[in-house]
Amino acid sequence: MKKILAGWLLFWWTGLLVANMDGDFIKVQEAFRAKDAAKVAFYADRLRKHPLAPYAEYYRLRLSAQRNDETQIRNFLARHQGSYIADKLRGEWLQVLGEGRQWRQFGEEFPKLGHQDDHIICFALHMKQLNGDQSTVAELKSRWLSGRNMPRGCTAPFQELIRTGKISTEDIWSRIRAALAANNTSVAKESGKYLATNQVINPRTIDMVLKNPARFLDQQKNIKTRADKEVTLFALLRLLRSETNHGLARWLKLRGQFSAADQSYFLGNLAYWAAMRQDERALNWFTQATSGKETYPLSATNHAWWTRIALRQYNWPMVLQSIEAMPESMQQEDVWRYWRARAFKSIGRKSDANTLLAKLSNEHSYYGQLAKEELGVMMSIPAARYTPGAQEIRAMENDPGVRRALALYRLNQRIEANREWIWTIKDFSDQQLLAAAKVAERHQVYDRAINTALKTVSQHDFSLRYLAPYRAQMKPVIKQQQLDEAYVYGLIRQESRFIPDIKSSAGAMGLMQLMPATAKWVASKLGIPKFQTGMATEINTNLQLGTYYLRHVLDQLDQQPLLAAAAYNAGPGRARRWRDVKPLEGAVYAETIPFNETREYVQVVLNNSMYYASQFNHQQRPTLKERLGIVAAKKPN
Repeated sequence: MKKILAGWLLFWWTGLLVANMDGDFIKVQEAFRAKDAAKVAFYADRLRKHPLAPYAEYYRLRLSAQRNDETQIRNFLARHQGSYIADKLRGEWLQVLGEGRQWRQFGEEFPKLGHQDDHIICFALHMKQLNGDQSTVAELKSRWLSGRNMPRGCTAPFQELIRTGKISTEDIWSRIRAALAANNTSVAKESGKYLATNQVINPRTIDMVLKNPARFLDQQKNIKTRADKEVTLFALLRLLRSETNHGLARWLKLRGQFSAADQSYFLGNLAYWAAMRQDERALNWFTQATSGKETYPLSATNHAWWTRIALRQYNWPMVLQSIEAMPESMQQEDVWRYWRARAFKSIGRKSDANTLLAKLSNEHSYYGQLAKEELGVMMSIPAARYTPGAQEIRAMENDPGVRRALALYRLNQRIEANREWIWTIKDFSDQQLLAAAKVAERHQVYDRAINTALKTVSQHDFSLRYLAPYRAQMKPVIKQQQLDEAYVYGLIRQESRFIPDIKSSAGAMGLMQLMPATAKWVASKLGIPKFQTGMATEINTNLQLGTYYLRHVLDQLDQQPLLAAAAYNAGPGRARRWRDVKPLEGAVYAETIPFNETREYVQVVLNNSMYYASQFNHQQRPTLKERLGIVAAKKPN
């Protein structure tokens, strides 16, 4: 009895000590934000035996008079070698070294950096450039031509390429075009500074187009200069964003003033925006854009929508043609391997189709599952090939990086905790990943358990990939709303990864990610007294509200899980609008959803449902194709 009491007292005292030290860590962070070096030093001393002691030491160093002292920094890096916080400090030091053009030290430290962002990479490229390394030219030009905003570390190497003629005037215009196409007008204006004064687009003209592209085009009569051409194309693309026919009408008046390559560029974008609106004319415009003597290369996004609009029309020869026109690396993506196989099958090339499908069917993914079903193979969850033992799990719990991550999760500092966790497991073997996933599950960090288990290459545990917590709370509400348990779990796994108090940047809350207005509306329907928005993160309330809303959208949308998932993510109006005038195979409907997020969402939710149904041993286990179903034609207006 005395031993039991002593053990309980030790457990209680240890918990109290950890709780107090957690409080000290919050205080050291507050002192760091207030730039109070004395308080940071005080609390850092008290945290020497806490798992997050390296963070406190990092804060102390950042505020000390020696914060840029090489000896102090190297000492910290040596003592915490291999840790996330050491890599964070090294990255910050490299920025200081790069900005100060301290290339000797930069060259020594850069190869040791794990997380390399654009800013530091550009410093490294500039260092090599100064040493006469010509291999930097291609990578720098690729970054330049992307049209993306680049950090200030890229400015000097870009300027050097412009000075030496390796970035030409045409390359400058290409960057301007790419930036304008992406609506990144600040980059376009900045890039124009590298042109001769009489060549540049007047920044006020760009602002005029942003304000009213139609009015600008109506006033544009003669296109004489390169600046005239680029700003007119920008105005046309701006108009296409909101309406196809108005942009087309103005194009027909102006197209004679453009080269064949520029006409191809416009037609590719016209086709893209039309395809996004499921306009059947898009297919003809894609053909025109790619069939002339002088064509402008389609972007990866435009290539994808060429295939999608061909799918929407069941034009299988065109599906095949559009996929084979993609860059080789793009053709190897799961999505295009699957649809290429379907195209082969539809035009009678069954052997070619089966060759592609057989390889793809080994993938544990949405397209892998569809490939299995095309081959007549039913899904089964592979048995766990490796289960970590208790000793391995204890050892993993004592890993310093795992301990730091768990401490941060305990303090509800999820962003930094995720960074620490991801860094810690980055080089783990399959066996270590499964042990780490078990630790995360044990500590109810379900999102990390799932994401960690997903990283295994050959030794898998699908019970970790498809965790099913909260079943006791789930079963009554699922029964009440007459929902498919596997479907609900598939949706929650994608919505929140089972984090009960999570809030999205858009404001969605809880396990089933309810928007405040939706939660309030459902609460009124259910008659929940004195409902307040904050109640939506409580597990039972969230499940009650979310399952009611899911039942509601199912009832509105033909009881189809595919349409309900689309509606849950993007709204019932959009789910209806994305239907066709003819019935569509569910996989085609899903593939041609114009919102990238929603397209991926519905595919993952329905694929998740397959694994949960198998795991729960449900008697009725429809195939993925059956879950996708046939989407009925939209009703005439």
